[in-house]
Amino acid sequence: MTRVLIVGNGPSAHRLAETLTSKGFAGSVTILGEEPRGAYDRVALTTHLTEGRDLAYPDIPGVTVFVDTKVVSIEPAAKTVNGSIPYDVLVLATGSAPFVPPVPGRDLDGCHVYRTIDDLDAIRTSAKTATAGVVVGGGLLGLEAADALRGLGLETHIVEMSPWLMPRQVDEGGGAVLKKHVESLGLTVHTSSGVLGIEGGERVTGLRTPDKGLIEAQVVVFSAGIRPRDELARGAGLQVGERGGIVVDDGMRTSDPSILAIGECALHDGQIYGLVAPCMTMAEVAADRIMGGQAAFTGADLSTKLKLLGVEVAQFGAMAGALDVTYLDPVAGVYKKLFVSDDASTLLGGICVGDAAPYTTLRSFVGAELPAAPSDLLFSPTAVELPGDAPVCSCNNVTKNDVTAAIKEHDLTDVPGIKACTRAGTTCGSCVPLLKKILTESGVDTGSGLCEHFAHSRAELFTIVQVRGITTFTQLIDEHGTGRGCDICKPVVASILASLHNGHVLEGEQAALQDTNDHFLANLQKNGTYSIVPRIPGGEITPEKLIVIGEVARDFGLYTKITGGQRIDLFGARVEELPRIWRRLVDAGFESGHAYGKALRTVKSCVGSTWCRYGVQDSVTLAIDLELRYRGLRSPHKLKSAVSGCARECAEARSKDFGIIATEKGWNLYVGGNGGFTPRHADLLVQDVDTATLMRTIDRFLMFYIRTADRLQRTSAWLENLEGGLDRLRQIVVDDALGICADLDAQMAAHVATYADEWRATLDDPVKLRRFVSFVNAPGTPDPTISFTTERDQIKPEILQVMSR
Repeated sequence: MTRVLIVGNGPSAHRLAETLTSKGFAGSVTILGEEPRGAYDRVALTTHLTEGRDLAYPDIPGVTVFVDTKVVSIEPAAKTVNGSIPYDVLVLATGSAPFVPPVPGRDLDGCHVYRTIDDLDAIRTSAKTATAGVVVGGGLLGLEAADALRGLGLETHIVEMSPWLMPRQVDEGGGAVLKKHVESLGLTVHTSSGVLGIEGGERVTGLRTPDKGLIEAQVVVFSAGIRPRDELARGAGLQVGERGGIVVDDGMRTSDPSILAIGECALHDGQIYGLVAPCMTMAEVAADRIMGGQAAFTGADLSTKLKLLGVEVAQFGAMAGALDVTYLDPVAGVYKKLFVSDDASTLLGGICVGDAAPYTTLRSFVGAELPAAPSDLLFSPTAVELPGDAPVCSCNNVTKNDVTAAIKEHDLTDVPGIKACTRAGTTCGSCVPLLKKILTESGVDTGSGLCEHFAHSRAELFTIVQVRGITTFTQLIDEHGTGRGCDICKPVVASILASLHNGHVLEGEQAALQDTNDHFLANLQKNGTYSIVPRIPGGEITPEKLIVIGEVARDFGLYTKITGGQRIDLFGARVEELPRIWRRLVDAGFESGHAYGKALRTVKSCVGSTWCRYGVQDSVTLAIDLELRYRGLRSPHKLKSAVSGCARECAEARSKDFGIIATEKGWNLYVGGNGGFTPRHADLLVQDVDTATLMRTIDRFLMFYIRTADRLQRTSAWLENLEGGLDRLRQIVVDDALGICADLDAQMAAHVATYADEWRATLDDPVKLRRFVSFVNAPGTPDPTISFTTERDQIKPEILQVMSR
């Protein structure tokens, strides 16, 4: 009986053992792991900190695992390790170790690496008595580490030696957009910067750079790359690479035929692979060779798609080509680039930052003839049909043909079934949307579940909450879902509960469900401060209120900006200042403008018939009435409106979610407009109606949208997807074709009757006020040595450089 001994217990070792047993291997499999726990999912490591998720892989029947067991030597002649543990086949899956630059102070208390669960637990402990942290390294793992520090409540800095973040995955343009995204979350990014040393006594007090000086911090996390752990191979006389790594052939065999190496410790054809997909492939090749097969590892797809700090980033194929097609929207934070051959017929590679929707489709066409014009592929990738041999899940080497065959052979009807049969989607999960698409193409009704925790769509959950009178997320997920929820379903349910019950978003359990801005009833800005936007209905304001805004801005050192929505933004407020600013504004008669929520933002207006010689109706009064009626109305996405007093359309009403234009006979109502990333003119729903009919129609339109739209779906997309379109909408909200108008009217009436200003309610509640502190260990006046940026930053030079190309 062949004895297989695996040294190391990471994901590749687990995949090797799992593959051997699934293929009926007749020998014994033993794993020696030096960590005090079994194998776990390192790809999802950060969720151990952020969500407390259990990352452990399931046990493999028939496989013997020894944890907390360090191997210190290999004796190839005797075929033993540690002098006494025998093997017939030895597999080294020792992985890699974090690289820590040899800088002074790197061993101080508070310095960490980001590699194992123990590392993360140590970081959490250090963070409990810290206010700031620095991550050394701006690559994939570095950004994950930065997100973890931010989640632990630390002011976070990223120091990266290269001129831009993620230099191995994106180019300069993509790095500039990525940096803008990261900074918008309140993190500070230092590129083209090194580390001179770590300062402190018994504990870290800061990190010194050659160009930025001292960055004060009590936690330093090194994420500056990895080095293959090849010390056992070196001690055993196995061949290693000049720069490290255990040399292996296509069968994963080392210079000793009885010893194989897989994962991040293996050097194949001069390359170390640090991604999960090639490491899993190596494990499967090794399993095949151990069982007498001839499988070969010939390299791997290094394409990656990730969501880091809430930003989608993807790279596939080559990062260079004879020609390139580039799209940049620095305002929306989207950067896309395709590299093509000199005749523009062959796709060579691509980069996506901020919107990775094209990734799944385009990756499949690398090296092949383009199925459409490059510009079409950037913006309508889902319209392109994938070829059968296209890779769907690179982590587990699953093609579209593999998926469609499994669907047909096993009568699969959902994504979990595909995962069980093919392993697709079981590692990083980025291919799950494509699996759903293939199911649909195969004629399977995939349903409309919101996320993995709810099999119901948003509209279905809305009805469940309404009919059953559910008032908490806990009750809803206990009765109609599974698990503990995620960052998809929690904000959706929070919005539904707010829409139906109009309770304060920071009340009890609701507070934990909100998006970032809702947590502090203000908009988080790129430098970590917040903006305050008081409501100014219809843009009408008295001189006295203008003076108050000016005095508040002056006294708190805020930057002021008049917006396109006819209100005034105040930028640069610190968290602990928000209640004091609100008190001044509330006492002067202002209330929250809900700029931070998925809710009604503004109802813009022209000056109307009161002042304008062309005006035919009083647009200002109507705009004020509408804004006061719908203020605080929580919805699937933000809502904007405008009222124009004549056909000259000075308020630009037709670019709004609902817009009104005055006529000689009354009002015309337009719905489903959008002035955002994909502009759409609104459609005429009713015309020449009186004010009462107008308001009743808007009430029903908004409530029907809130009841039936998908998560984060603007009214424009919702109307385009509504079966029957505008005519059907008119039948429902005007003609009452579904018999629900009385319910819609009652819902809006309840909203209007129960509205309360969130700022004032927070000021009146000591419990809610406790969250408004910048530093939990200094809830009062901040340390005077801490500097806060209050003036407007200029556009970063690297972004200007990209924009000018």
